[in-house]
Amino acid sequence: MEKKERLDKVLSMCGFGTRKDVKKIIKEGEVSVNGEVIKDAGFHVSPQTDRICVLGDPIIFKRNLYVMLYKPAGVVSSTCDKKDETVVDLLEGEYSHRNLFPVGRLDKDAEGLILLTDDGILAHKLLSPKNKVFKEYYVEVEGYLSGDDVQAFSKGIQLEDFKTLPAELIIVQSDEISRAVVKICEGKFHQIKRMFEALGKRVVYLKRTAIGSLRLDDSLSPGEWRELTQEELETLKNELT
Repeated sequence: MEKKERLDKVLSMCGFGTRKDVKKIIKEGEVSVNGEVIKDAGFHVSPQTDRICVLGDPIIFKRNLYVMLYKPAGVVSSTCDKKDETVVDLLEGEYSHRNLFPVGRLDKDAEGLILLTDDGILAHKLLSPKNKVFKEYYVEVEGYLSGDDVQAFSKGIQLEDFKTLPAELIIVQSDEISRAVVKICEGKFHQIKRMFEALGKRVVYLKRTAIGSLRLDDSLSPGEWRELTQEELETLKNELT
């Protein structure tokens, strides 16, 4: 049975403003449920089955939102920060008041794919190492990369405070500035940078390109976002079953 919600909460989740804003439009008789004008903000509705209209136009209710964001360098992966701009600050309109949060973190100076959602269950599953959801990164490092580095990643690297799980290092080009792809199924603080530092290399550029099957849309520029398609969401969820 579908969970019923307060009418003011549903309208706020659909982008009609704060609870205070939507209570005003409800009180003014601008909202109807199944053809009947409702002026009680606390009226309970079934948002996915009831026909809810504002000024005669039916609303589209989404219980959870899933947003792909291309995080620019310099933006922090947090819901709020007193000093720096956050990934949530980049969202506008319908997305800005849905209590979305980033699934995992990405270093402030790194860029790339961030998934924002209000689905805590999915977020927990994606972040749990036991589910082995690999995150893919494109990196550029100072120093030549070799087969020894590939082998070290595959065995797991001992850092000061923990040993990393086995990871995959794919060398794209070995040079004074080497290019590579890294796949890991955990994401502790500065982990990729620390893994390379343990091998005597320094990361100079880091970009996350994928979380499991979800790949960063090539059409997005830094700071841009879009909702996940149904196919993307279903494929991602299927990885966790």
